[in-house]
Amino acid sequence: SVQGTLPHFIQEPEDAYIVKSNPIKLRCRAAPALQIFFKCNGEWVHQNEHFSQEYKDLNTGLKVREVMINVSRQQVEDFHGPEDYWCLCVAWSHLGTSKSRKATVRIAYLRKNFEQDPQGKEVPINGMIVLHCRPPEGVPVAEVEWLKNEELLSSLTDDNIDTRADHNLIINEARLSDSGNYTCLASNIVAKRRSATATVIVFVDGSWDEWSEWTLCSSQCEKQRSRECNSPAPRHRGKMCEGNSEATENCTDGLCMDSSNDVALYSGLGAGIIAVVILVIAIMLYRKNHNEYGEDVIDSSALTGGFQSFNFKTTRQGNPLLLNSSMQPNLTVGRTYSTPLCFQDSTDKELFDPLPDIKVKVQSSFMVSLGVAERAEFHAKASTETFPRDLSQDYSITTHRRKQGLLTLNGPFSTGKKQLRTNGVFGHPGGRLVVPNTGVSLLVPHGAVAENMSWEMYMVINQGEASVQTLEGCEILLGPEVMYAPPGLDLSCPVAMTIAHCAKVDTENWNIQLKRKTQDSKWEEVMSVEEESTSCYCLMDSTSCHLLLDQPGSYALVGEPLTQAAVKRLKLAVFGSMEAGSMSYSLRVYCVDDTPHAFQGVVAAEKTRGGQLLEEPKMLPFQANTFSLQVSIQDVPQFLWSIKPFTTCQEFSFPQVWCSNQQPLHCAFSLERYSPATTQLSCKISVRQVKGQEQILQVYTAVAETEKESVPFFMQTDCTITSQTGPKAFKIPVSIRQRICATFDTANAKGKDWQLLAQKLHLDRNLGYFAKQRSPSAVILSLWEARHQDTADLDSLASALEEIGKIHSKISPNDQDEPEQNVFFVLCRS
Repeated sequence: SVQGTLPHFIQEPEDAYIVKSNPIKLRCRAAPALQIFFKCNGEWVHQNEHFSQEYKDLNTGLKVREVMINVSRQQVEDFHGPEDYWCLCVAWSHLGTSKSRKATVRIAYLRKNFEQDPQGKEVPINGMIVLHCRPPEGVPVAEVEWLKNEELLSSLTDDNIDTRADHNLIINEARLSDSGNYTCLASNIVAKRRSATATVIVFVDGSWDEWSEWTLCSSQCEKQRSRECNSPAPRHRGKMCEGNSEATENCTDGLCMDSSNDVALYSGLGAGIIAVVILVIAIMLYRKNHNEYGEDVIDSSALTGGFQSFNFKTTRQGNPLLLNSSMQPNLTVGRTYSTPLCFQDSTDKELFDPLPDIKVKVQSSFMVSLGVAERAEFHAKASTETFPRDLSQDYSITTHRRKQGLLTLNGPFSTGKKQLRTNGVFGHPGGRLVVPNTGVSLLVPHGAVAENMSWEMYMVINQGEASVQTLEGCEILLGPEVMYAPPGLDLSCPVAMTIAHCAKVDTENWNIQLKRKTQDSKWEEVMSVEEESTSCYCLMDSTSCHLLLDQPGSYALVGEPLTQAAVKRLKLAVFGSMEAGSMSYSLRVYCVDDTPHAFQGVVAAEKTRGGQLLEEPKMLPFQANTFSLQVSIQDVPQFLWSIKPFTTCQEFSFPQVWCSNQQPLHCAFSLERYSPATTQLSCKISVRQVKGQEQILQVYTAVAETEKESVPFFMQTDCTITSQTGPKAFKIPVSIRQRICATFDTANAKGKDWQLLAQKLHLDRNLGYFAKQRSPSAVILSLWEARHQDTADLDSLASALEEIGKIHSKISPNDQDEPEQNVFFVLCRS
């Protein structure tokens, strides 16, 4: 050996796995080396457990010493330390010692049950297929392969297949040949496991073939044509073509008009004319013989069609005060009048100015104040039909009236109201656009705009009702219709748009879709929020929806209830004001969709009329059970205030409330004080859904002008900020953001990639969308920024990165100097 040289390791111990009960061997070779010993878990291995040999390297002439030890399963199982079982080698020479790397020894296993089995599905042709698979827990981590009809799938031979996204199988455009049985196969050095088989059916809906030529006109004066449902024909459970396969039209050529038919035709016409002449003569003679009665006699029911007395028991035929006087109001239960309840402005119309389909329960204010009056039941016995049929009938009536202009939603909005708009100029640093007090914002990520470029971007919230009239079936708006522009915007990554919504999110009871307006002002579906899509991303929180969008346009969140348990949130507010120059005080109760945008319209209207918010607004869950909403005033001091008759309990029909589409409903209670000395008003407003929930608004206010103290409408201190650009618009500093992206965008053997980042930030659905992005991590962080724009710190992101850092330090205890570890440390410390 060469004197004065430290040992150099030619072979170091490698990480190993114990399979079943077979021991593993760890080897070391070093030169020059006088001795080599193993050290495991900080303790020296006994000399008798070493197997060593020595030989001379022919190339260097140095003596090489090789040492081996065995490690059994029992040794590993008996070790209880903070980390995995490990061993290293220490070699001696005349000059000193050298240490090898640490080698870990782990017991290999693969559990039997998959954490997530793929689920079968039916998809239309050219649609996207995403099969999820999470293999069983195992050491080492199992590798995943996919089988189709027991044959191995490979993305290398089919560009339409992607198997890289977190073990999931993605087929970008489904083909008929993609129908089959799919199995997820997980394996490691211990065993292989098969998931449950998922059957995928790719179906084709029929479209009609061209119509055939018309046949010759038959003797029955008809001609026919036909078509077949074969272009293509429905396959694999696809839908049959809608419509008729045959068509018939009247005609007058060919065999239709012959002489015999002409005679019959003209004979019939002559007989008809004679009959009409005889009828006219008979009527004239009848009127001549009865003219002594005069022309001023009218039906006496027209004189008694107004309001009846309180205690009548009979029904009446109609009420001339109603728009639809042919309706038969139910007057047999209690004392119920079909009278109008709510109106645009209490000073514009009489109290009983009519609205269609609204009923009022008549009760004396004294009985209401004592709380002994029986609550009104405004509906007949519920139908035994299933929910979709009942609800769709209510919707179809409302939709028809909305399109015909018959259904007027009461409130401060008008279709010609000015649109809400905000704009800003954005360059490479990015920024954020906010429409104040509406729950609507747009985040433009850093780097989305090319360097040395800038775009003026703007957002517009549509205030009118014209757009929503094009919604179909039972669909309703869950938030405002928002447009962001300009068209032709050229960005390198998607923007993040946030829209507040009023739905109680529940996939079992709601079908929620994102829709975009086309050039002909119709709505087209972009995606269902529960489906996988690579065109956009939709994240539903309890009160907001966060969208990742690639192209500008007008977007709206639309919901269709699937069951009667579907709930949308209503915000309830009560405002009051004295009527100028009178003893009357007006209480106005608003029921609006629970979004900041909808409530802002109420606030704007009340500010113009001098209204005072009398109670903090409250939320009421409103169910899709087809039952109405009742508003009643209670506990009015009887000796201080009087209320107009028939107005203590008022009602909105179910379609009015459910299909309000961000437009507010309101009703009014007009009270009059007996004496100017009365300066206080206290009462309760009850808002309840029949067979649903109830909220109480407590009113206690001073009615003298000098004593009013308004409750603030909005509590935000930054509600006027509309645009922020550069670093101040983001929670995450640009340098930290870039380091996170550099760490996670590149996949590696240790699993430190963007998929783990998405999982820890609870954004691990629809991973196919992130996989298509140039920087998946950057898009994930943009979505996190949009989701946490109202929070003041980085706690959730720091916690996620800290957890990832702990996982990696446990997996790779020798890699503490890797650059990504510094990212975790810096962000967690900040």
